[in-house]
Amino acid sequence: MTSNHRAGFACFVGRPNVGKSTLMNALVGTKVAITSSKPQTTRRAIRGIVHRPDAQLIIVDTPGLHRPRTLLGERLDSLVLSTLTEVDVIGFCVPANEKIGKGDRFIADKLGAVKKTPVVAVVTKCDLASKEQIAEQLLALSQLAEFAHIVPVSSESGDNLGPLADVLISELPESPPLYEGGQLTDEPEQVLVGELIREAALEGVRDELPHSIAVVVDEMLPRDGRDDLLDIYAHMFVERPSQKAIVIGHKGERLRDVGTRARKQIEALLGTRVYLDLRISVAKDWQRDPKQLRRLGFYD
Repeated sequence: MTSNHRAGFACFVGRPNVGKSTLMNALVGTKVAITSSKPQTTRRAIRGIVHRPDAQLIIVDTPGLHRPRTLLGERLDSLVLSTLTEVDVIGFCVPANEKIGKGDRFIADKLGAVKKTPVVAVVTKCDLASKEQIAEQLLALSQLAEFAHIVPVSSESGDNLGPLADVLISELPESPPLYEGGQLTDEPEQVLVGELIREAALEGVRDELPHSIAVVVDEMLPRDGRDDLLDIYAHMFVERPSQKAIVIGHKGERLRDVGTRARKQIEALLGTRVYLDLRISVAKDWQRDPKQLRRLGFYD
């Protein structure tokens, strides 16, 4: 380890669905945050860890900042704002292929209030934009606020991921590593498994499924007499019976599809065969009920 080793925390913020989780996964090199084509997928501050000989960058992935409409929304926003004061550098993500809008300005204003933390503007999804669009976005961001750096990247193609990591690391304090070398996240496996099940549910039923879905992993344990098989018992919660019918699908086909997708992802994550027992229940209006939010893992 070099004497001027750097280590510290970064987080990505941006309105929902601008590629924050995908960017973190690309930097870390493995899937630790769930990604979905639907906004407001990430609900936990999952940390991904980038290890380099000269540095350790710990990325906190926050929910997308938005104007809250429910108690869950308020709780998510307070989680984001408390995270911003605790990190060493903030990455403000704006996609290259969409013009800067009200949501971006709302977040830029919030970031302006976080005085001591440097903010790096990250232009995401550059593979979906022309060179002219990227240039226009870089110019628009430079006029929006005073950023420490502005970096265009593509998580899909990997373009400029190295320079982005360099820029983020340059803002970290000198410090020995904070986590052991092989560790890629400090989230407990049960949380990651729950997130993978949610991702499979969101992708499996696409546009018909609203975001009112939560997953609780009740139990994860090796099968008796089998060290090559893990039994996982998980419960999905939706807010209304109509949503439950959507997730289950015709003769249970959709729920089976969700279970199959999730099981493959979980097996890849844990490196073992998995038996997944997946149930679904209605928890009426859970996004607005403090007691139910606590039971589903969203604390004050």
